[in-house]
Amino acid sequence: MSPRDEDFDAQLADRGDDRPGLDDLLGNDYSTLQASLEVDDDDDDLDDDDDDLDDDDDEDEDDDIDDDDDDDDDDDDDYPDDAEDDEIDLVVGMYREEGRPATLPLSKALANDFDELVTELRRMPGDGGALGAVSIDSDFFVLVRVRGRHVQVVLSDSFAANDWPIARDAADFLGVEIPDDEDDSDAVGDLDMLADLGLSEMELEAISNDLDSDAEDLLQQIAEKLAFGASYGKAVAQFDL
Repeated sequence: MSPRDEDFDAQLADRGDDRPGLDDLLGNDYSTLQASLEVDDDDDDLDDDDDDLDDDDDEDEDDDIDDDDDDDDDDDDDYPDDAEDDEIDLVVGMYREEGRPATLPLSKALANDFDELVTELRRMPGDGGALGAVSIDSDFFVLVRVRGRHVQVVLSDSFAANDWPIARDAADFLGVEIPDDEDDSDAVGDLDMLADLGLSEMELEAISNDLDSDAEDLLQQIAEKLAFGASYGKAVAQFDL
């Protein structure tokens, strides 16, 4: 061992327990390091809290989705079943071309699909648009007049919206409240929509509110007043075949 090494060992021995600790060697830097580590621990706690919040948000979103699904299920349960073929009395479309009346029997499927009925009527030619008539179970009728984008509707019995999809769609289109009691039912819609064709609002309202007559007979009266009598009768006969 060299004399220099011996001197160094002696110096260390003389120091004993007075050797500088980590605090003395790092000084303020150690305090800063310790504080930094404590901040990192706090950040970890914050991250954990954020994760918990995210989990809570995800659970809330899942609950909202479940609630929406439940609402959709309730709406589906409340919607009426389609009318069966033997419950559909007639579905016809009426229009005038160059002043001559024409009436066509339409698909029974349209008796359960308001939107498709409007689409089919829009395809028909006509000087004043086309008029669709639907009668269900001899109980009520729906009239739909389509002129371009303009759609007008009459539902003869608002209570029928509880039991039949075409009536429900008509009521929804009109934005009317569906009665819970049959005694509160009434004809609703654009009762003046045929006034320019010769059937006044008062006449159409009186016909629609005739509860003692079958819906088919009431539509026959309307067709005759609009001068579609013979053409309408032929279309109804073809529809029954």
